[in-house]
Order: sequence, then C-alpha cells, then structure tokens
Amino acid sequence: MTHDPDAIAGYDFGTDRVPHSPVTLEELHQLEESAGLTAEGRRFLALAGQVLADQAEEMVDAWRAKIGAQEDLAKWFYGPDGKPDDHYKAAVKPRFVQWVIDTCTRPYDQAWLDYQEEIGRRHTPEKKNATDRVQTPPLVPLRYLLGFTSVIITTTRSFLAKKNHSPEQIEGMYAAWTKAVLITVALWSRPYTKPGLW
Repeated sequence: MTHDPDAIAGYDFGTDRVPHSPVTLEELHQLEESAGLTAEGRRFLALAGQVLADQAEEMVDAWRAKIGAQEDLAKWFYGPDGKPDDHYKAAVKPRFVQWVIDTCTRPYDQAWLDYQEEIGRRHTPEKKNATDRVQTPPLVPLRYLLGFTSVIITTTRSFLAKKNHSPEQIEGMYAAWTKAVLITVALWSRPYTKPGLW
C-alpha cells in the first residue's frame, strides 16, 4: 500500500473538492476543550503518530476483520448482489489507514476540520458511494459509527505499547488518542443531525 497521501484515490484532504465545514474553528476548539485535549495531549498525540505510522495498515486490517465478521457491520460494504464489494473495500482501506496517521499528525486547522465533515458525509446518503462510484447501501447508521469507535479506541493500546516506551508515555499516548478519536467522531456525527441540533 502506498504511503504517499497524494496517490490515494478519493483522499481529498486540503483540496477544493472538500466543502467548507459548517463547524467553526471556535467550535472545534471548544470541542477540544470539552474532550480535554490539551497542549500536552497534542505532544503525546504526535508521539503516537510516530509509533503508529508504520502500524496503521495492520491496525486497519484488524478493524476491518472485526467489521467483516459481523453481519450488521459488513453489510454496508455489500453490493446489489448481496456480496461484499471488493473494489469498494480496497478503495476505502488506504483512506482509513491515512486517517490513523492524520488523526495523530495533522494540525486541527480549517483543512482538517473540513475533511472531518467530508468523512462524515461519506457515511450518509449525501455522499456515500459517490467517491468510489459504487452501489452499496447509502447509509452507515450513526449507531454503528459510534459503537465501533470503542473498537478503534481500545485496540490501539497494544499497538502503542510495541516500541518500548515507558508506561507513562504509553498511557499519555493512549489518553490523547482516545480524546482525538472522540473529537473526530463527534465531528463525523454532524452531517447526521438536523440543523440546530448538532
């Protein structure tokens, strides 16, 4: 798999193909404060990025194995024939891998904020299937997006522990990762909500 983000099909981070998020930077900063992601947490998150960069594909493979083993999760990748759409799964994977890296290493600025909105939309009827021109179900229900967040958070500790960091560093990275994922998923949830309710 490529590690060049520019070579990932459908990875539109920072381009004019991604519309401006209706969430303001002030609201993003307030969300960071609500989640407790401090400057120290950002330093631990950057360290986590160094630890996870070459493990991101393995992490995504583990998550996707969990998805594939559970019918209620796997069916959102099924084509009209009722079978997994392997083209779609292959297209999504490198973007998922890049998301792990971006979550740890990108500044949470306007471009990052805009792309989280885009990712959220790509799980809803507004944009799902459009990026890869496929015919899978048009929605990943929000309950699954939120529920699967638990897997993404809890399985990451073992990957953070693989490079001989101190227990304190591992705990710091894990706490920062947890907060960053929750912030991200909170932003992904916005396209699911009615105006004024997000």
